[in-house]
Amino acid sequence: MNPEQVAQYLQDHPQFFEEHLELMTNLVVPHPHSGRTISITERQMLALREKNRQLESRLTELLEISEENHDISQQMHRLAVALIGAGDVQAVLHTLDYHLRNDFAIPYVAVRLWPDSSGGDPLSVYAAVSQKLRTFAEALIQPYCGTSDDFESSSWFGEAAAHIRSQALIALRNDSGTTGLLALGSGNADYFHPEMGTIYLQRLGEMVSAALTRAAH
Repeated sequence: MNPEQVAQYLQDHPQFFEEHLELMTNLVVPHPHSGRTISITERQMLALREKNRQLESRLTELLEISEENHDISQQMHRLAVALIGAGDVQAVLHTLDYHLRNDFAIPYVAVRLWPDSSGGDPLSVYAAVSQKLRTFAEALIQPYCGTSDDFESSSWFGEAAAHIRSQALIALRNDSGTTGLLALGSGNADYFHPEMGTIYLQRLGEMVSAALTRAAH
């Protein structure tokens, strides 16, 4: 019999070791971390301990993720409450900038709203945005996260533009369609990356969109 047949036989006949109890103490197998041999029972104990360590490590990881999500939820709640209290567009933008910098440690925040009525100020919230970027924003199904290469939104961060290495771009919308774009920047190229989850960024976009729509009326 080959090894596969032996393994299949033992799976199909679980009573085998009950009928041959002496094998449980006489069989020896290699130790997983040394050259010596140990009984099959001892090997099972080692396997169970290793599995237990893996489960404990996974549980610790899940607890850390849970605590992190709890903290983010608390921060999102504080931001939502603050946005509700913002009376006009400038207050909404100030509140957003303050909370993203202080609660979420996002150093660079910029917003552009259309149509263009900035009077030529390149750092105004209503500064001109190319049709290419507007089309990109309108097509966003979920926030874009990745490098800042070739995105004009990098220039929205003023003097910090040269230090931006990654961005999150979040479309702002109301019932009429796309109304603007929220840009978050980081000097770390891996901070905003394509594989990261975007659920909180999506919620952020919805909250800011609702606050701006209310404040504009």
